[in-house]
Amino acid sequence: MKFENSNLMSVLLAAHVSEKAVGQGNGNQCVFRIAKWANKHAVKHAVEELFGKKVTAVRIVNVKGKARRFRNVMGATKGWKKAYITLAGDQQLDLSNLAA
Repeated sequence: MKFENSNLMSVLLAAHVSEKAVGQGNGNQCVFRIAKWANKHAVKHAVEELFGKKVTAVRIVNVKGKARRFRNVMGATKGWKKAYITLAGDQQLDLSNLAA
């Protein structure tokens, strides 16, 4: 599956920075918000092409939207996808300037 550079940017939406995301692995793991249509192969290819790092594993999680109430009307926030990416060896990504 070949992607253009503009499509690579549409796969990875933002770096996901949280307490759990920062404490993952030995520093060779990072977490990204990804597009709803993206699969493991697209995410792996996007990270390898954009950052020039070797990816060994990709785990994808569908995050369910939360139920919310506004006055007497029930609603829900949107669901989204995130990807846990493991890099080869002792490679690391500096995501401090990419966080949304």
